[in-house]
Amino acid sequence: MSICTRGVLLINARISSNFSFRGFRRLSVVPRLQQCEGVRRGFSKSMACSVENCDMGSGVVHPATDAYAGEAVEALKAGKVIAVPTDTLYGFACDACSLEAVNRIYEIKGRRHTSPLAICVGDVSDIARFAVTDHLPHGLLDSLLPGPVTVVLKRGESSVLERSLNPGFDSIGVRVPDCNFIRIIARGSGTALALTSANLSGQPSSVTIKDFENLWEHCAFVYDGGLLPSSRAGSTVVDLTAPHKYRILRPGSAKDETVAILEKHSFVEEVTS
Repeated sequence: MSICTRGVLLINARISSNFSFRGFRRLSVVPRLQQCEGVRRGFSKSMACSVENCDMGSGVVHPATDAYAGEAVEALKAGKVIAVPTDTLYGFACDACSLEAVNRIYEIKGRRHTSPLAICVGDVSDIARFAVTDHLPHGLLDSLLPGPVTVVLKRGESSVLERSLNPGFDSIGVRVPDCNFIRIIARGSGTALALTSANLSGQPSSVTIKDFENLWEHCAFVYDGGLLPSSRAGSTVVDLTAPHKYRILRPGSAKDETVAILEKHSFVEEVTS
């Protein structure tokens, strides 16, 4: 059973009646998040392969449970790429500030470096460390996230992100997936994670680890969260770089809910010529 569910599989997440915000139900079905330090204290060495003793490119498969969160954090800190479930699709993740690890993701996917990567953080409150949020009305991000939404914001001069990530782009897509495991490891990493779908560029996205089995060997670890209860549409990508305006860059799995939230906060759709 996926860690992103509470014993029930959600069907048809494309227009998810389970995604919530104030007045709506959220796509989340995960429990309250544990603090990463608690996870580390409970990390079982007998159940997991330590970074020091494990081949970091062997594609070892483990369940995406709290017992393996410490292992995942150490792999990220060592500059490795891991595969993880999210609330939409499986993704490749690494330290967003490790140029070597980011380049490795591009190599694994066969993706051009001109295609930017999004980042993932553990909590909505972390977003301001990496992107400009001052122009957004109070409560907007908390209404959209955690959930199957990628918000595109300007990086600004105060961003702690390495400039080597997405060079030439002054904006960054940010995710806070409504999935316990990836949020715990994002917190534990102490930084943002570069995150992209776990598949070859141009190929269908992955909702089970079997979907990208041919790429396991390129990851330090593959974390199995079972069949993810979503379509393959991925997150809804929305540009919020302009005050009180939005642009849907990818409809994804929660477009209608996202637009409803934005309109509730008096945002209008930006018309492009």
